[in-house]
Amino acid sequence: MTKSLAQPNASARGTSGRRSAVQGEIRQGKPFRSLAQEATIALLRTASVVGRAVARAVEPSGLSLAQYNALRIVRGAGVAGIPTLAIRERMIEEGTTITRLLDKLEDGGLIRRERSLPDRRQVICHATAAGKRLLDQLDPRVDESDEQAMAALDDEQLEQLVATLDAVRAANAERGAARSAPARTATAHR
Repeated sequence: MTKSLAQPNASARGTSGRRSAVQGEIRQGKPFRSLAQEATIALLRTASVVGRAVARAVEPSGLSLAQYNALRIVRGAGVAGIPTLAIRERMIEEGTTITRLLDKLEDGGLIRRERSLPDRRQVICHATAAGKRLLDQLDPRVDESDEQAMAALDDEQLEQLVATLDAVRAANAERGAARSAPARTATAHR
């Protein structure tokens, strides 16, 4: 028996003809090409939905989710502060340039930046009193948003989810790492 070329690839790890929730949400009529593709789309869709929910908890304060993330990182560094590049490395999502993001936080009086000594090239960021107060107000809202986002799972399921996501991130760490420098092309190595 030969496989029709028009038939989607359901492979050994395929979608087995069932209609999944994510398939319905994105109004996809055809089965996914593979179970791996379905899982990837479900993960990306879930991250988007949860991210929007958390962003809605933060946005009334005038911060974007990225600004909130950066401000929390700076606050967490304590009185010693944290170098700009270390903030970028710790961000949840690669996106807005860290300089522009920190400019907005500084313009809002939420952080202050200073050149370190003796290396004046390094910029150290510190949370201001206003930045700490704002986070103190936002923390309960974000905590509640986190709880609501995961309310469908019990503690055992949450632990399994965290372990599963850890495994997926570890398996993709190198190819999904944040870009720290422009990628070199194959011809650049010659």
